[in-house]
Amino acid sequence: MCCWCCCLECIHNIPPLNLLFLHFSDSPLPGEAAAAPAPAASGPASMASISVPNPVPSATEDAENIRKAVQGWGTDEKALIEILGHRTAAQRAEIAVAYEGLYNETLLDRLHSELSGDFRSAMMLWTTDPAARDAKLAHKALKKKVDRHVWVLIEVACASHPDHLVAVRKAYCAAYSASLEEDVAACPLYKDPLKQFLVRLVSSYRYAGELVDDELARAEAAELHDALVTRKQPLHGDVVRIVSSRSKLQLKATFERYKQDHGKAIDEVLEGRRSDQLAVMLKTAVWCLTSPEKHFAEVIRSSIVGLGTDEESLTRAIVSRAEVDLKKVKEEYRARYRKTVTDDVNGDTAGYYNGILLTLVGPE
Repeated sequence: MCCWCCCLECIHNIPPLNLLFLHFSDSPLPGEAAAAPAPAASGPASMASISVPNPVPSATEDAENIRKAVQGWGTDEKALIEILGHRTAAQRAEIAVAYEGLYNETLLDRLHSELSGDFRSAMMLWTTDPAARDAKLAHKALKKKVDRHVWVLIEVACASHPDHLVAVRKAYCAAYSASLEEDVAACPLYKDPLKQFLVRLVSSYRYAGELVDDELARAEAAELHDALVTRKQPLHGDVVRIVSSRSKLQLKATFERYKQDHGKAIDEVLEGRRSDQLAVMLKTAVWCLTSPEKHFAEVIRSSIVGLGTDEESLTRAIVSRAEVDLKKVKEEYRARYRKTVTDDVNGDTAGYYNGILLTLVGPE
């Protein structure tokens, strides 16, 4: 089974302090140094699904317990899940630095050597700095033409805070000696207007404040309706400009005005054109920008239904949202599909892979 971590990239030119977080290939490079940890957070975000013990053990204590779990003939996978699955990104970064300082090897190197399969993929993805993780996911997505890989680029560009996208772009440059924007623009798998749309999305830095212009929302709702309904061009230049540049709150006001003035929500209009790839990608962006829980509930569901399980998409959705808004995703999932994420994860996964996913999903 293909996993995110299966592609090895050369990153020897990355400054030493960035190496740990930019190193999460499934075939890790030896001798990489740990990155300085992000400032310690008091705990997960309010809509995050993970739980953190109180008090939290020191990073040194966690590192020592991880060492105990991986020494000897066997690996204590449950202990690894119990420690790393109940720590924030900042805490995991501190653990990784402490581990390398104590044992002269990176935590990711050790996880790679001790674990295997989908469990290894999930644990390494979870243990990696979020910006470096998204940079890696974006880089891999550029090598695949399937729509679900285009989703990854849209998620990275639209589903998090503007400052996170900046961090991803910096991590991408450090890892691949090229900008994310130029690699999207040069990708032979995409053609305009989709390519132009993706370039604009990954290049954006949106205003993150609370100011909303109601008159602008009215005018741009009309422009969107003209492009989508009258011209039937979901990625018309006006659409690309509006969706790739406006703040999330401004877009939410615009979409509300669209429904008010035209009697139908913009995502419903796009949903009715599922055979049109451009409309599908625009709907993905609309959801990621204003209602990411809808998009990630759909990602989880589509990864499970049908023949076989898409472990790559399932892991990405749960790992990437566990510290952001997975509680909201779970609520949306239950409301839309009349089942819980836990039920469906239990039905399609097993073993320690199931264990780390359920730890991140949290109680339901």
